[in-house]
Amino acid sequence: MTRTPAHLGSVLMMGLVSQIAQVVMLRELLMLFHGNELTIGIILAAWMACVGVGSAIGAVVAERTERILPVMALNASLLLPVLVIGLLVTRGLRGLFDVVPGAYLTLNDITLASFLILAPACLLIGMQFVLLAKLWRRHDRSEDTSGAGKTYIGEALGNIIGGAAFTLALVHLLNPFQIVLAVGALVMLAVLWAARHGTHSAGRLGPIPKRMMWLLLIAAAATIAGASKIDDFGHRLQWSQIAPEHALVEVRQSKHGNIAVARMDDQITFFRSGHLMFSAAGPETAQPQLEEQDAAIFAHFALSQHPAPERVLLIGGGFRGTLGEILKHPVTQVDYVELDPVLTQAARDHLAPAILAALDSPRVRLVHDDARRFLRRSDARWDVILIDVPDPNTAVLNRYYTDEFFTLASQRLASSGLLVIGAVSTPGLRGQAVANRNATILHTLEKSFRVVVPVGERFLIYLATQGESAISTDPGVLRQRHLDRAIHSPAFSPAHYYLLLEPGQLHRVNWILRQHGRSPADHLKRPQAAPLRVPGVADQLRLQESWAPVHESTFINSDFRPLGYFYSLLFWSDLTRSEQTRQLARLMEIRAEWILAPVIGLLSLMLLLRLLGKRGQSAPDRRLAVGIAVFTTGMATMAMQIALLFAFQSQYGFVYEMIGLIVALFMAGLASGTLFAQTRIKQRSSLRLLAWVQAGIAVFALGIAWVLPLGSQLPGEAATFLFFAGLTFISGLLNGIDFPLATEAFRAHNRRAERSAGLVYGIELAGACIGAALASVIVAPIMGVVACCLLAAIANATAWAALMIARR
Repeated sequence: MTRTPAHLGSVLMMGLVSQIAQVVMLRELLMLFHGNELTIGIILAAWMACVGVGSAIGAVVAERTERILPVMALNASLLLPVLVIGLLVTRGLRGLFDVVPGAYLTLNDITLASFLILAPACLLIGMQFVLLAKLWRRHDRSEDTSGAGKTYIGEALGNIIGGAAFTLALVHLLNPFQIVLAVGALVMLAVLWAARHGTHSAGRLGPIPKRMMWLLLIAAAATIAGASKIDDFGHRLQWSQIAPEHALVEVRQSKHGNIAVARMDDQITFFRSGHLMFSAAGPETAQPQLEEQDAAIFAHFALSQHPAPERVLLIGGGFRGTLGEILKHPVTQVDYVELDPVLTQAARDHLAPAILAALDSPRVRLVHDDARRFLRRSDARWDVILIDVPDPNTAVLNRYYTDEFFTLASQRLASSGLLVIGAVSTPGLRGQAVANRNATILHTLEKSFRVVVPVGERFLIYLATQGESAISTDPGVLRQRHLDRAIHSPAFSPAHYYLLLEPGQLHRVNWILRQHGRSPADHLKRPQAAPLRVPGVADQLRLQESWAPVHESTFINSDFRPLGYFYSLLFWSDLTRSEQTRQLARLMEIRAEWILAPVIGLLSLMLLLRLLGKRGQSAPDRRLAVGIAVFTTGMATMAMQIALLFAFQSQYGFVYEMIGLIVALFMAGLASGTLFAQTRIKQRSSLRLLAWVQAGIAVFALGIAWVLPLGSQLPGEAATFLFFAGLTFISGLLNGIDFPLATEAFRAHNRRAERSAGLVYGIELAGACIGAALASVIVAPIMGVVACCLLAAIANATAWAALMIARR
């Protein structure tokens, strides 16, 4: 009977702590970066790059010493304090950058911060992989890289356990400091066990006194119990930099993000993952504040557009006063959809009674659900649908500004019904970023509605309908409806209709937005100024039928090309930090055909080496071809994962809680693929076989590009989840098959198992690093989610061609 290796627990714990630490740090850094999902790729890139460097260091250490267990024990003992310190530094890191409260960090700042925070822990985790691979090889008394393959499988299994444990239990029971302390203590115990029961040749440690073990356990338990105070200190440190004029009241954890409640005087402000949601009056406020005035204008202008609104759907905004103002109209029912019950409870605990009273009205039905899911399930028809959510500054919020959502909402409107949505603007729409974003909203709405009219100056209210005469731009008509309904609101008067519908401003805004976006280069320049004599709105609607069509690739916002999100980041950066604006603006100049240059360059180099180089296993063209295959597999797999994450979020609305489970599914595929290659493939060093694996990954990436848009049309949540889970598992499976083949191909020419394992692991992570950054920051938001899959297909097709050249 084969004895179970003493270090098996260490392998599993390495995977578990790696997965949980990655998810915890990802969530904390997202908080630092204001919930900006573009940064997910940068964070993952920094993680994988540092782990890759750590594996290279581990390979050097493994080759120079036979006493692996003491090195691992030292590594594990350092990992625990490194994780805790890194988490605390993350909470206070914003203070190290020259950035005003509310401003986004630049891409350079985000990259620097990610590497600074993640490097210490990732270097230690990367070293552990190669050290454990050597332990396993020595346990099996083998000379090949099967130890690395087994370690790869064990790590993946630990990742699965960690991802599932985090999603299903840890995130609901413990705070981030308690989580990292608990998993850090577990990995230390696992390594100490391996060091106690391992072989003498690996540097087995002597017996650890029971008193020492008890002291260690008691110290760990006391530290975990006291971590709540560290967590509270960290939150207050963080909020002193995010909103220094606000006092942090409390922080609540939700599956949709971190909910923070802050107070300044009697104004209560709510944030989700560092992003401002809304502000409202506190319980002592007697007069309406600015936020309630904005809500009143939005609600009354929208409801007065309909001659007899009875059924109203409100998506978001109820806690800032919009719901109460809607109820001042003679509506019979208001369906109020609020995503997060944790936010609702926090609002009930802190807001003014006048705002909360609207929730208890018999005419109000409060629904806690994702608005898109609610609309898909419902067959009701509403006279007015109001979308009162923040601007599309995150991928989650962008879901309410896309072509797919507007099409769905249009199908739920009654005859002559009205959809109303808003966005921040600037006088005259002078900036390129604000013109791009607000013109994109207009043109996207016009794909689903026959008539769309934007109204306003500093805040645009978009009115959209299928009825030819359902929208009125006559302030006298709206004023009379207001008076007939006997509406009394301290925050709104009938005079507001005349201010909102001032003819000169109304006609200029409509002209600029309707004209902008009809040229392929419009997104790269400021909009043209309106002429001195601007036609009225009705005339513009007739004239635009003869204008050039809208350039859809740069001015239609969709789930699979979230341009509204990217333009919103540009706009916000324009208001706060011009350096960030220039960085993001340069990204819009990137062209898809630029990828041909590195492809042609690599294949040309392969041909040259093949023609001029020596033959045999150690030929430079063979080594380069295997390196390209490893790099492109990491790059392609990560690009596909970013595509699947964006697509999953567009359907489900959040990845904050589910990201651990998503990664666990990928790692399950990875473990299965590696196990299959280890047990079923005999000639693992075959370049021909490695080449066809690259071809398989390329074909799979093309398949995802084709089926991904179809996934959004699947009936039911279960089918949609299984769809994404299956694609995630298969991508991990292909990656897992690739790893043992590549390590054996490298070992075939250098005859050094640890060096081959560390090299392949590092190169694959380097490719994943580049893939994550490219897909998340450039390809997905600008060229579209499908383009990420095409990038993956091109990368692995290049690797296939390189391997075919090398083997001939």
